[in-house]
Amino acid sequence: MTYSDALLKDILTRTRRIAVVGVSRNPVRPSYYVARYLGLRGYNVIPVNPLHEGAEVFGREVLGSLSQIEGGVDMVDIFRRSEAVPGIVEEALACFPGLQTIWMQIGVEHAEAAALAEARGVTVIQNRCPKIEYQRLHGELRMGGFATGMISSKL
Repeated sequence: MTYSDALLKDILTRTRRIAVVGVSRNPVRPSYYVARYLGLRGYNVIPVNPLHEGAEVFGREVLGSLSQIEGGVDMVDIFRRSEAVPGIVEEALACFPGLQTIWMQIGVEHAEAAALAEARGVTVIQNRCPKIEYQRLHGELRMGGFATGMISSKL
C-alpha cells in the first residue's frame, strides 16, 4: 500500500500516546527497540503483551491487554501476526473511542480489520514501521534503514 508522506507525517505529529501490542522484553527484537525508540522521541509508549504482563521494559510496566490501559491512546501499533489483528482492532475500538490510528508493522496486514477501523473513522497504516517512517521523514534514516547512534570511523 502507498501512503503519502503528508499523511504519515500528520499521524506522527498528532500522535502522543501509543499502545505497542506484542512488545518484547528482548532488546534485539524489533518490537522492543521500536517501542523504546518511539519513547525516546517523546511519545508516551504503553507496552502490551499478555506473556510479559507485570514485567518491565525500558522503565514501563507491561500490561496484559489494551483494556488495562487507563485513559485513551492515539495509536495502537501492532507487532503480532496478521491473523491476530482482528481481535486487537476490535478490542482497540471498544476501549478507545477517540482512537486515531491503527498501525500494523512490516509484514502485518488484514484488510477486513482495516475496513472495520476505517468505518469508525480510524486511520489505518499497514505493512509499515513508525520508527522507520519517523526517521525517514526527519532525516535520521541511515544505510540499511537503521540509525544506530554509534560513532564509526568507517566512511
